[in-house]
Amino acid sequence: MESEMDMTPPPPVPLSPRRWWALAALVSSALIIGLDGTIINVALPTLAGELGADSAQLQWIGGGYLLALSAAMLPIGLLGDRYGLKRVLLAGMTVFGLASAAGAWAGSAGQVIAVRAVLGLGAAMIMPLSLAILPRIFGPAEVPKAVATWTAATALGMPIGPVVGGWLLNHFRWGSIFLFNIPVVALALVLSAVFLPADPKRVRVAAGGRAPVDVLGMVTSASGITALVYGTILVPRDGWGSPPVLGTLLGGALLLGGFVLRQRRFARPLVDLGLFTNARFRWGTLIAVFVNFAVMGILFVVPQYLEGVLGNDALGTGLRMLPLIGGLLVSATLSETLVPRFGGRPVISVGLALLGAGALLGAGTDGGDGYGFTAGWLGLAGLGFGMAVVPATSMVMGSLPADDTGSGASLLETVQQVGGVLGVAVLGSVLSAGYLDRLAVGGLPEPAGDAARDSLSGANAVAVQTHDPALLASAHDAFVHGMDLVLVVCGAIALVVAALAAVRLPGESTDTPAPTPPALASRHGELLA
Repeated sequence: MESEMDMTPPPPVPLSPRRWWALAALVSSALIIGLDGTIINVALPTLAGELGADSAQLQWIGGGYLLALSAAMLPIGLLGDRYGLKRVLLAGMTVFGLASAAGAWAGSAGQVIAVRAVLGLGAAMIMPLSLAILPRIFGPAEVPKAVATWTAATALGMPIGPVVGGWLLNHFRWGSIFLFNIPVVALALVLSAVFLPADPKRVRVAAGGRAPVDVLGMVTSASGITALVYGTILVPRDGWGSPPVLGTLLGGALLLGGFVLRQRRFARPLVDLGLFTNARFRWGTLIAVFVNFAVMGILFVVPQYLEGVLGNDALGTGLRMLPLIGGLLVSATLSETLVPRFGGRPVISVGLALLGAGALLGAGTDGGDGYGFTAGWLGLAGLGFGMAVVPATSMVMGSLPADDTGSGASLLETVQQVGGVLGVAVLGSVLSAGYLDRLAVGGLPEPAGDAARDSLSGANAVAVQTHDPALLASAHDAFVHGMDLVLVVCGAIALVVAALAAVRLPGESTDTPAPTPPALASRHGELLA
C-alpha cells in the first residue's frame, strides 16, 4: 500500500522563459501558412499571361493546395504523436521552404500546380502540430494566451496575403510570391530548432513501432477527404446536381463512413473517436467549425465586393480587410481576461452573437454604401470572431490527453478545413443564385451575356468594353444582393450556434483547466529543461 507521501503530487515545475521564443517560432510558421493560402489569388492573372495557364490549371493551382492540406492533416497528427511533434514539424517547415524555392523558378503551369500541392503537404505538417505543441510548453493558465496569439497570426495571414502579393507583383517577377516564404520559413525553422523542447524520450521509444500504424485508415481517410474537397472544387463549374459532383461527394461520404467504422475496431486508431464523448472537445470543435464557416464566408464575398464593386486593387482590398483582423486582435486579448472572470460559456456565446450581428449588419449593404459602413461591421464581426474562436480552441486543446495532442489538433484542423471548403462551396452557390437573380443582360450578344453571368469581373469587363453603364450598375447591384444573402446565412448560423453554446457548453466547473497531473508535471520538466 502506497504511503501518503507517495500519493502527494510533486511541486509545480517552473516553466522555461524559452517558451516565448518557441511561441515566436510557432507564430511565424502559422503566419506564413495563413498568408500563403491567399497570396496566390492575386497572381493568377499573371500566371495565366506568363505561363499560359488555362482556367482549369488556374483552378488546380488553388485546388491542389487545398486537397493536399485537407487530406494529409489526419495522418500527420498521428505521426507527430508517434515520432515526435518537433521532429515532424521541422520536417514540414523544410518541405515548405524547399517547395517555395522550387515554385519561384517553375517554368510551367503544371510545375506550379505540383509545387502548390507540396506546399499544401508542408502546411498540413505545420498547422496542426504547431498548435499541438502549445499545451506541451505552456502551463494551463497560459495556454489561452498562446492559443490567442497563434490564432491571430493564422487569421492575420489571410487578408495580408493579397496585400503582400499585390506589392510583390508591382515590383518583382511573379516568382517573388514564392521567394517571400523562404526567409520567414528559415527564421521559423531556426527558432524552432533552438527553442522548441526536444521530443520526450518515450516518444522516441514508441517510434520503434510496437503499435501498428493504421495504413488502411490513412488511405481511407485521405481518399474520403480528397473526394469531398474535389467534389466541392467542381461545384462552381458543374453545379451541385451534376453526376461528377454527386458521385464524388457520395464516394467521399462512403469512404469516410468506412473510415469511422474501422476506427472503432482498430487497436491504435488514427482518430480517437472517444474524444467526442468529452463535452469540451465536442462542443469546442463544433463551435470552431461554425465560426470558421462564417468567417470563411465573409472572407469569400467581401474582397470581391471591395475590388469588383468599390473598385479597389488587390493591395487596397487587403488593407481594407484589416478591421476584421483588428477586431480579432482586440478580442483575443480581451478573452484572456474575460474567460477567467466569467467562464468560457458566456464569453463564447457573446462572441458568436457579435459575429452574427456583424454579419447581419453587413447584410444590409446596398450599392450606394461606401467603405466606412463595411469597415464598421467588419470590426464588429472580428470582435466576435476572436471572442468565440480563441476560448473554443483553448477548450479543445485543454481536453486532449497529453500524449495525443497531435492527433487531437489534427482532427480539429481537418474538420475546420473541410467544413470551410464545403461552406465556401455552399455559400458560393448562394452568391451565384442571388447574383443571377438580379442581373439584367437583356440585349447583350450571347457571348457577352455569358461572360457577364459568369462573374462580377466578367460583367465589369463587358460593361467597360461596350460602354454600358446600365450593365455595370446592374452587375454591382446584383452582386451586392448575392453578398447580402451570403451574410444573412453566415449571421443566422452564428446566432443559432450562439444559442446552442449558451445552453450546451460545459459549465464553469469544466471551463477551468484541470490541474496538471503528476505524470504531466514531470513531463513538463523533461520538455522544458
